[in-house]
Amino acid sequence: MSVREILEYPDPRLREVAKPVQRVDAEIRALVDDMAETMYDAPGVGLAAPQIGVGLRVFVIDIAAEDEPSDLKVFINPEIVTTEGNQTWNEGCLSFPGVSEEIKRAERVTVRALGRDGKRFELEADGLLAVAIQHENDHLNGVLMIDKLSALKKRMMGRKLAKRKSSPSAEA
Repeated sequence: MSVREILEYPDPRLREVAKPVQRVDAEIRALVDDMAETMYDAPGVGLAAPQIGVGLRVFVIDIAAEDEPSDLKVFINPEIVTTEGNQTWNEGCLSFPGVSEEIKRAERVTVRALGRDGKRFELEADGLLAVAIQHENDHLNGVLMIDKLSALKKRMMGRKLAKRKSSPSAEA
């Protein structure tokens, strides 16, 4: 297992649509392990393969609080089959370090995917888990959280990112 570099906006690889995984084998399981280690190291609650420059339909999520045991969920070739309701959540993203924005998402989702073991499962989720599933699934389609913002908020986020990159502490 190893920590991988997380791509940051505006890296063009973040806009590429990920390809389906053909079979869950040792290579895919190693990718999942690296993704989990990278996510925990960042730290974050989710990470999609395109965020580390791998164009495959894989993401990992762990929304457990710091005082709770890890609850890693692995999604390979995920498909959101139903959405219900609406919620607004203050989201961050490892590819947009240091910024967060209010994003509207479905309140509940049902997702089908393969797990790390290659077995198909279906999961109903709400709250933060539903948000994280939608956010990471967007990454697989080349959609970023900035795409969900108004023109004004996009400009403000762009300024925040530019200011962060030009500050001396960003070099550390």
